[in-house]
Amino acid sequence: MARTLPPVQAIRAEIDALFTTDRDLVEILEDVARLGARLIIQTAVEAEVDAFLGRTRYQRTASLSAADGEQAVRPGHRNGHCPTTIKTTTGPVTIARPKLRNTTEAFASRLFGTGVTRTNALETLVIASFVRGLSVRDVEGALADALGPEAALSKSTVSTICQAIVAEYDAWCRRDLSAVELDYLFCDASHFKMHDGQRAEPVLASWGITTDGKPVFVGLAPAAAESTDAWHDFLTGLAERGLRPPLLVVSDGAPGLITAAEQVFPASLRQRCVIHKCRNVLSKVSAGDQATVKAAFWNIFDTSELGEDIEPGQDLVACVQARIDAFAKDWGRSYPAAVKSLLADRGSLTTYLRFPVEHHKRIRHSNFIERTFGETRRRVKVIGRFPGETSCVSLVWAVLDRASRGWRGFTMTSKGLRILQDLRRALLAPPSRLRPTATPATDSTPETAAA
Repeated sequence: MARTLPPVQAIRAEIDALFTTDRDLVEILEDVARLGARLIIQTAVEAEVDAFLGRTRYQRTASLSAADGEQAVRPGHRNGHCPTTIKTTTGPVTIARPKLRNTTEAFASRLFGTGVTRTNALETLVIASFVRGLSVRDVEGALADALGPEAALSKSTVSTICQAIVAEYDAWCRRDLSAVELDYLFCDASHFKMHDGQRAEPVLASWGITTDGKPVFVGLAPAAAESTDAWHDFLTGLAERGLRPPLLVVSDGAPGLITAAEQVFPASLRQRCVIHKCRNVLSKVSAGDQATVKAAFWNIFDTSELGEDIEPGQDLVACVQARIDAFAKDWGRSYPAAVKSLLADRGSLTTYLRFPVEHHKRIRHSNFIERTFGETRRRVKVIGRFPGETSCVSLVWAVLDRASRGWRGFTMTSKGLRILQDLRRALLAPPSRLRPTATPATDSTPETAAA
């Protein structure tokens, strides 16, 4: 009869076995994350039982002596395990919870108590371990420092994870983009600490919505700053790999990004993120008036009550621009700096109104990818900074690539498709100028002239 492995060893064997399959790398990493959570939690609970009984598994009571400095031995024995589910943000994790018998007092885990089924501290430890898993030394250190050497993964497994992520990212960065045709391109950046003693540096990212309404993660690259040169190189690299100009580029107000987008995609329209602009405006308003000004700001862009009275296009743009003028008149005397900030970008704040109504609420801001960046920052907060640029970009790519699989696409109606097609012809494929017709010859016959 085959001997049953202890839970910790069984989980470690499952992790090692994952990399012998031909499954997709992203799926493997998702399973590694879940099994890693089980491994760390299982190891921690087993360590608690060892401390409670005063001895490790298979260790005899007679071999221990309190007089020799060992922990006092408590009566009782291990009596197998029962499954217990722990809820984490990556999904439920089931561990084998140890059962004890013949003890003088009931065992209660200090990690979970008697009935707790949710843990945040251990989940943070899991995140720290696997985020730092981009470095073999870091992952071993994170696990060993917290739970001792028993919790560490094998070096070959950690090395395989690291190398696979980096290799996948490198291949993704070189992929051909000629088959990607976008209606909307969103660009943003987030800052991470990559080098010891240095300030946080940006990671540039872009994603888009294809002409079929499908979301696609387009590009990611590190940069020293959000300068025009950095964004120009980033966008030019996408274009050189075949990415065609989108109809609309959506971004925040970073001057370098705006200039680069206008240089690389001169035919594309540009939309200024209204959420970022709202923050800019409110930063110049006193706390007592911020709620009122915020409501007035968003009322500018609320076109729901217009119904179908005004179609997307210049008429709708003019209507909202009139509201901007009314806002400036109402608040210009009280908060001139806030109004000046709004008026400075008024043209690029209403570009989205030329596009299908069903897309308006999602193309007027770049906050979607910002939220995903926020999730990335939350995951790496526990480690302070990355070991280096390669580990930083590889991890950010792994998180965004995984998140992009759950991004929602856009609804494409027949009316919306007609609007997009008209914009595509006008912006990206304008008709060539017609050559003037030849002057009829003076001796042409009436039949020829009629023809």
